[in-house]
Amino acid sequence: MEETMKILVLNGPNLNLLGQREPEIYGSLTLESLNRRLALYGEELNEERAGKRSRIELYFYQSNHEGVLIDTIQNAPHDYDGIVYNPAAHTHYSVALRDAVASVPIPVVETHLSDIVERGSFRMLSVISEVCIGQFMGKGVDSYREAIDLLVQYLDTFPTADEREDFASVPVGFSSNALFPDEQDV
Repeated sequence: MEETMKILVLNGPNLNLLGQREPEIYGSLTLESLNRRLALYGEELNEERAGKRSRIELYFYQSNHEGVLIDTIQNAPHDYDGIVYNPAAHTHYSVALRDAVASVPIPVVETHLSDIVERGSFRMLSVISEVCIGQFMGKGVDSYREAIDLLVQYLDTFPTADEREDFASVPVGFSSNALFPDEQDV
């Protein structure tokens, strides 16, 4: 029987204003359009994965409220196998969200549409990244696609809940290349 790999694409504050807010940074793409493009990407991945033991299903959620995002992350292991997370402004200061990500036994990949390192000194720090299995930024929609790819690769490598739970005891903060050493940059 084919299993389903359920991935939550979680977006933080102000991303509901994509297409209106700072188009010189984020472009004209709306959150709804971003979600549609990612849903189509999920369908493409499923076509490529024909014959693999699991299909991919993407689910989308956005909130401007830190507590709601914390609750969503904490409850995610009941419904999802992993999270692609754009913490937006919370990236730089929310220890509460960082701790929520660290507390769940499912993998989380951080993503950003823009390159946060290039956007000012106060945006350089991500308190979230050290508890994620990877971080992608600065490539618009492709940042999300790359995050989904890493998450799918991770879940294919650790396909059962028991294997993911065993792996969860390994210290976080490693690069995605450490997880897949045969794919390191040369």
